[in-house]
Amino acid sequence: MKDYQAAPDLLKDRVILVTGAGQGLGRAVSLACAAHGATVILLGRQVGKLEAVYDEIVAAGHPQPAIFALDLASAGDKDYESLAQAIAWQLKRLDGIVHCAAFFYNSSPLALQTSEQWLDLFKVNALAPFALTRACEPLLRQSPDASVVLVGETHGHAPAAFWGGFAVSKAALEAYLKVLADEWAGQPNLRANLVIPGPVHTPQRARSHPGEVKADLPQAEDLAPWFLYLLGPDGRGSHGQIILKSADDTDERR
Repeated sequence: MKDYQAAPDLLKDRVILVTGAGQGLGRAVSLACAAHGATVILLGRQVGKLEAVYDEIVAAGHPQPAIFALDLASAGDKDYESLAQAIAWQLKRLDGIVHCAAFFYNSSPLALQTSEQWLDLFKVNALAPFALTRACEPLLRQSPDASVVLVGETHGHAPAAFWGGFAVSKAALEAYLKVLADEWAGQPNLRANLVIPGPVHTPQRARSHPGEVKADLPQAEDLAPWFLYLLGPDGRGSHGQIILKSADDTDERR
């Protein structure tokens, strides 16, 4: 993936939904998709941040995006179904979803974590990707080449002390990928993969590692080629894979 060069029109005429689009990795993926021809649906909780990304895309002359404000921590099935209906009515199609949104409390021992905190973590990190994909699956099935990309986390893949509910919720996301990929097996127009970006300079990383030297970290924009590859036609051979990004920008697939 290190040397992947996406064609300028890689995602031309495709509609891609990105959660957590207002900042960090979600913003970087949204800008990259728009720059390669996609109509991007910007989904997030804070309208102001989504509008800023919208303005960046329009100012660059890329296809006009759409904004959907939704708080994944409180959303239910009706909210996701209404979103899917709105996409069908306004945009007529959906060719991909990138689940960048994530929720994180400060790391702490399990003895100090609460059931309410765990529920918040699971709603955003595990339940929302399932519920949103399920609601949008009829639209994805109509696409000739639909791709769902989940964003995992190192501590979900290899849980460790003090990561508690965050690690468990991200581990659940990996289990969900395996179930979804197995159910979609043999359907050539549907694929799903999970990317574990590793350390990246994002607002979430700044919160989880406040003393870290941020200049030493890759930028969110550096990961864009990974997502472009998985969303576009070049990534059709990848399905059901957990892709771990390494420090040298290569990947390990499982």
